[in-house]
Amino acid sequence: MKVLAAIDFSPVTERIMKAVDRLGRANNAEVCLLHVAEPEPEFVGYDAGPGVVRDQVASELHDEHRRIQALAGRLRDSGIEATALCVQGAIVDTVLEHAGRLGADLIVTGSHGHGAVYHLLVGSISEGLVARSTIPVLVIPARGADD
Repeated sequence: MKVLAAIDFSPVTERIMKAVDRLGRANNAEVCLLHVAEPEPEFVGYDAGPGVVRDQVASELHDEHRRIQALAGRLRDSGIEATALCVQGAIVDTVLEHAGRLGADLIVTGSHGHGAVYHLLVGSISEGLVARSTIPVLVIPARGADD
């Protein structure tokens, strides 16, 4: 079994990691942790603008890469075959693209538990994945019995 877990470093990340750890152990699964970072800004002047903006974006990407590698290391330390990717792009499209490339059997993602107004204005990544995925999607709630 191949599992793709979409990680965003929000508080639900630890709950996702627990679920992926259980899935990995129970199914001898290969796990790929994927963090999709914001794409580079498309505002006028970004390419030619001050290096400070580009340096900040690069620094954030470097930190996110380090963090996702550390999470994959935790899974490997517990005996699960795990890899990690940190890429930029539109989140739903990028998760689905990588799930296809990896031949994933399951996508695991988190729900932040935002209200209806937030979903109306911003949308929901987990809802987008469930609506568009051709493979099962396990959505881990932000809150649960252990909270």
